[in-house]
Amino acid sequence: MGQAFLQRQNILKKKKLLLLQPPIQDFYQTPIRLQPVGLGYLKAAIHKYMPDEMEVVVKDYHQGGGRKTIPLPKELSYLKDFYAWPDQSPFSSFYHYYHYGVPFDLLAEDVVKEKPDIVGISSLFSPYYREVLRSAEEIKKRLKIPIIVGGSHVSAMPLFMLQQPGIDFIIQAEGERPMVEFLREWKNGGNYAKVPNLGYEENGRHILNKVEDNFPIEELPFPDLSDLARDRYHLKNRPLHFLVSSRGCPHQCSFCSVHLTFGTGYRKRSTSNVLQEIKKRYEEGVRVFDFEDDDFTCNGEEIKELCKKLMEAFPKDDIELTAMNGISYFSLDSELLTLMKKAGFRHLNLSLVSVDGDLQQRTKRPHSIDKYLEVVREACELRFQVVSYQILGLPHEQIDSMIQTLALNSTLPVLLGASIFYLTPNSPIARDFPEPSEGEVFRARLTAISVETEHFNREDLYTLFVTARIINFLKGLKFEEDELPFREVLDRTLRGKGRMVVGAELLENFFAEQTLYASTKSGFKVLPRFKAELFFRVWTQLDFIKTQENKNIVLDKSW
Repeated sequence: MGQAFLQRQNILKKKKLLLLQPPIQDFYQTPIRLQPVGLGYLKAAIHKYMPDEMEVVVKDYHQGGGRKTIPLPKELSYLKDFYAWPDQSPFSSFYHYYHYGVPFDLLAEDVVKEKPDIVGISSLFSPYYREVLRSAEEIKKRLKIPIIVGGSHVSAMPLFMLQQPGIDFIIQAEGERPMVEFLREWKNGGNYAKVPNLGYEENGRHILNKVEDNFPIEELPFPDLSDLARDRYHLKNRPLHFLVSSRGCPHQCSFCSVHLTFGTGYRKRSTSNVLQEIKKRYEEGVRVFDFEDDDFTCNGEEIKELCKKLMEAFPKDDIELTAMNGISYFSLDSELLTLMKKAGFRHLNLSLVSVDGDLQQRTKRPHSIDKYLEVVREACELRFQVVSYQILGLPHEQIDSMIQTLALNSTLPVLLGASIFYLTPNSPIARDFPEPSEGEVFRARLTAISVETEHFNREDLYTLFVTARIINFLKGLKFEEDELPFREVLDRTLRGKGRMVVGAELLENFFAEQTLYASTKSGFKVLPRFKAELFFRVWTQLDFIKTQENKNIVLDKSW
């Protein structure tokens, strides 16, 4: 009787769950977009649906953990000639390979200090799955406790992750309801077969339960980020908060894997619900709000209503709104753009991908070049700063198509957001490829330049990527006249100072010698994989380059 009583007391005892965001390793990171809002949603949901049953702590071992140069992994050794020098020019690419965040051993030691009963690890991006496994390995060396992993990479490769040493459980798709139901069963010694979306091992078999719907989106509590220092997440020294006003995407782009996590449906939070969260964060000191939706403006009428409500709630114009995950230009119109500007949006990140209509159709993208040009024109008139995103190297794309997209955006007052394609595991487009090896999953990152086809190779993609940076350098130059010859713009820049002078010197040498150099502390060094002839295929398509300030740099093709 006494033993049964102790067992019941143990079941009723509050358990501690530690949720962590692990470090990553790559040539670069985007520190502005590292707030672990997904873990915050999990913590809030557990507290709502399991009040007084679980203690939950969120730890971010990525942001704020510094960086350390580490050796280039053998799977990426072919990149040494591409990223050959520590280039300090305005159009440099990459060089050092870094560990971003807390070292794995210190991460594990900190976890030990927290004394958790169970640990949850976020695995968002496929190329960083090894960092997730290394974190789990180091924790397991010190603590004999279960580890559960979730996130978009788990949704893409659930069985693969479940089979890895150190991983006891995985959750596919959205995590709030599955995590709550899992913790109830785990805490009370129940039946894991009842938990939706759960993966686990039983009698030597790896089992993946059926994926079911999450809690209704309107019933989800606001993410609890109270464990995280607010000053870690900021934009231009102003506190930043991630918002998710919808989940899912109505489009079916073949290169995207969002449907593996959120399904094929699209769910939108009400305007009042989103506004309530913004007001709450504002009272906590936040002044910048980033909408991380996969298609923020899908329902244009609701976003118009939200903008109007924001204008009423914050008439002093002291908040800034962004949508750094990108916006589909297809859903924008004059009224919506005007309201967005008045509400606090200053930048637009537009998802163009390509001007090739056949390619857009093949990848199931909504597309109208006339609509795109109309949106850019109206955004320019409203004085938005626009970045237009292009994917370089989509399967089936031709080099001429990539050049046409670069050339079009070169003549518009937008920055070129050129990104090199990588194959996300189990995305629709991946079905045209063999099952990826672990090395291929590891190389599923922009910096790896991993996909080559009969139409293009790595040198082509690298050259076009750097070409976009050169054009962006020119787009950032300032002058009073409506237009100036390229030679005059370059001469004026050479008389300036700082990195802009370095960029102008490199371009002057390039046009004289048709060889592009990196600028290093020991002088100019040749970039051996940059193809001058491909650059000039872009250059000769252009009569002028439009700067961000809507001025023209007129090109002399004979120079």
